[in-house]
Amino acid sequence: MTIDERAEKAVEYKSRGYNCAQAVVKACEDLVGSDSAELVKAAAGFGGGMGCMEATCGALIGANMIAGLKTNGSGTVRFSRQMLQDFNDACGATVCKDLKGRDTGVVLCPCDDCVRNAVKALGKNMEINHDQSVRPLTHS
Repeated sequence: MTIDERAEKAVEYKSRGYNCAQAVVKACEDLVGSDSAELVKAAAGFGGGMGCMEATCGALIGANMIAGLKTNGSGTVRFSRQMLQDFNDACGATVCKDLKGRDTGVVLCPCDDCVRNAVKALGKNMEINHDQSVRPLTHS
């Protein structure tokens, strides 16, 4: 599956009722070999900028969760920093309330696009090729 297909899969999960973080981890679960139900539970509190719109977009948090699993926690901060920058460049902000225009009335990036951009930032920074399938991470 290409990264663009994966991004659309995440949007589909969002439309089925998963929050932004859950949609991203669900669309990327095969990359890390983790249990789907456990990933969805772990991401439950990160929708809506950690439930209050005051914090980082849940989609970006979901991408970082996958990065942490994919790197086995080693060097994840480097990937997180670059994913944050790429997401900010694509969406115009990283905090949920700013993205949704809660205080300004100006939506910078709709949720579906936040989910897409988070998956694409993950793909770019984790070297997930946009043109070919990715082999799942194997755990030792």
